[in-house]
Amino acid sequence: MNNFMVNAATYLISTIIGLYIIIILLRFLLQLVKADFYNPLSQFIVKATSPVLTPMRRFIPGLFGLDIASLLLAYILQCIENFLLFAVRGISINPLVILWHSIGSLLTLFLYIYFFAILIQVIISWVSPGTYNPATALIYRITEPVMQPARKLLPPFSGFDLSPLLVFVVLNLLIMFVPVLFG
Repeated sequence: MNNFMVNAATYLISTIIGLYIIIILLRFLLQLVKADFYNPLSQFIVKATSPVLTPMRRFIPGLFGLDIASLLLAYILQCIENFLLFAVRGISINPLVILWHSIGSLLTLFLYIYFFAILIQVIISWVSPGTYNPATALIYRITEPVMQPARKLLPPFSGFDLSPLLVFVVLNLLIMFVPVLFG
């Protein structure tokens, strides 16, 4: 029964905090790529993150067009999540290790966001190419800065765009490298 409680607590902590971190990182990405904030999905992300980010922005300014407040909030939440996960499992660990490990966790999550956004974009291009949907417009806007250089390296071949395969390989290599670097 004790193992069930640990697993249940781990699942709840990872899910609740993790989903909010993903929403915060998506807001950061949407601002980075200058996405359409009148899009309904963008509006949801803004409304979900504004109660926490608006007060933070009073004290933490942006830097070179980057929303530092959202990155800091995502990092703080990732540190809290890692601390809670270690505590639930009964592992005592140096706080500096949690701070370092949280950077790696955020980088991995960031890479997974790109991985799944490109995967969704590929599937949509097979199932219903050329149709407009607010979500697909945002996915295209987020992935285009990564896909464009890949298309230059690997142009379409006989009508097939193989550049997502190249991006998947690079993303998977980076996902494998992050734990090596951050433990």
